[in-house]
Amino acid sequence: MTNPNLPPALYLPTGPTGPTTDGQTGANVELRRTPDGRTALVAFTALDRLVDCCGEHQPWILVNTENLALVHQVNPYDVIVLDSELPARLRHQAPAGRV
Repeated sequence: MTNPNLPPALYLPTGPTGPTTDGQTGANVELRRTPDGRTALVAFTALDRLVDCCGEHQPWILVNTENLALVHQVNPYDVIVLDSELPARLRHQAPAGRV
């Protein structure tokens, strides 16, 4: 069951994409470690919040909240953290040759 306090969809930061087990190209959802050692799914309630918190070069996917169980199966996490700013040292940079 999905938390009723979550919006219908969330923006999830992703890392480099690669082939999935079924030959499709998939996104790697980025997980973070909390100070107390838990694994966190960092999610954003709006695209502008993702850009403000992660930078303009952050890749992302939009996931319907009802599909978070599928995300959890592939990328197990302990907690969902909403709209949390990513430290500058962890932000994605522009690809080489692009500004």
